[in-house]
Amino acid sequence: MDRRKFLTYMGCGCCSLILPSCGTTPITDRKQLKLIPEGKLNAQAAQIYEQIKKKEKLVKESKELTQIKNIGKRMQDSISEYFYQTNQNDPTTYFDWEYILIDNKKIKNAWCMPGGKIAVYTGMLEVTKNKNGLAAVMGHEIAHAVAKHSVERASQHTVINVATQLTDVLTGGKLSQVNRTTGMNTVGLLTKIGIFNPFNRKQESEADYLGLIFSSLSGYDIRETPLLWERMKEANKGKSVPEFMSTHPSPDNRIKKINDWIYEVMIEYPPNKIT
Repeated sequence: MDRRKFLTYMGCGCCSLILPSCGTTPITDRKQLKLIPEGKLNAQAAQIYEQIKKKEKLVKESKELTQIKNIGKRMQDSISEYFYQTNQNDPTTYFDWEYILIDNKKIKNAWCMPGGKIAVYTGMLEVTKNKNGLAAVMGHEIAHAVAKHSVERASQHTVINVATQLTDVLTGGKLSQVNRTTGMNTVGLLTKIGIFNPFNRKQESEADYLGLIFSSLSGYDIRETPLLWERMKEANKGKSVPEFMSTHPSPDNRIKKINDWIYEVMIEYPPNKIT
């Protein structure tokens, strides 16, 4: 088969895979590519979560863990109530929510896996300071899961990998030759800087915005959010890479955007009355 026919067949195959696999992010309505089944990622995430629970030192009982669970429950109920009241499909319908507190003061972080598996490190509590700061962090992480960012990212990786392999075939293996000559994944580096990082920064900003909404719907004071990121900036002591090399927005850009959104979100997304 010549290269032109090969390209035609592959192009048609990719289009048939991609076209019916588009969706939109809840609330923001940003178009998304979803090739990977959400259920598959959720199942994999649940398995990894269980492994982490066995490996890490967990705080079994504490007022901080209770607060995390209370904020999480309040937030998950408010999110479901919002989509019910607005007559939209609830993106958290198949979530199996769970919350853990990992005893590690050196790590100032929190995350939410696909399907609502959430972890907070004790080091992050030194930055959150209060329930509104903690709600800001949890709202941001929950937003990643609600917006299906992991599905989107996995789908994007799939498309890039297929396109790279196809290009290598069509150029007679020249990309592989360049990589062998330079001793590095040239295409991978350019893709990371030019595609994945900006794409991930878009997801991070979207999670900031949705996180504000979820915190506001849950009745928390979102005016604490920019103060939280100021504290995080101080905790990192300016150790940040240039934004174009990072998967996250720069601290100053993030804080500015959040300040721009706060009062709009407070007006448009007031606290829910759970029915």
